[in-house]
Amino acid sequence: MAKVIDLLADKGREVVAIGPDEPVLAAIELMAAKGIGAVLVMRGEELLGILSERDYARKIILNGRSSAETAVWEIMSSPVLTVGMLDSVNTCMMLMTEKKIRHLPVVEQGRVAGVLSIGDLVKAVIEDQQREIAELQRYIAS
Repeated sequence: MAKVIDLLADKGREVVAIGPDEPVLAAIELMAAKGIGAVLVMRGEELLGILSERDYARKIILNGRSSAETAVWEIMSSPVLTVGMLDSVNTCMMLMTEKKIRHLPVVEQGRVAGVLSIGDLVKAVIEDQQREIAELQRYIAS
């Protein structure tokens, strides 16, 4: 089974982040521009939280708040659950399922090294299953 380091080698290590004092509207615009469902909330190298579309829907829209007048830190999810480079895809899937989250920041030596989404993990599981099926078919055919 693949490890986090393998997924980041394929996906890349781009980290999309926003400052905690920025308006929520700026975070939503950033997510839309990047085509992603969450941004990390960081002050310099320090990971403070994560802001997802779910946070926006539940904490801004449902409460009638203004995304232009609310700071990111007011609605971000914190503390953030993280994984390491040597964690397995299975470990990440279990954490996401158990905690009902869709994004996992990857931390290496105290610094954010990337972010994995549920889509990244599902893709890795499917690729692993396809490899295993192909190996079994070769074995049966020989």
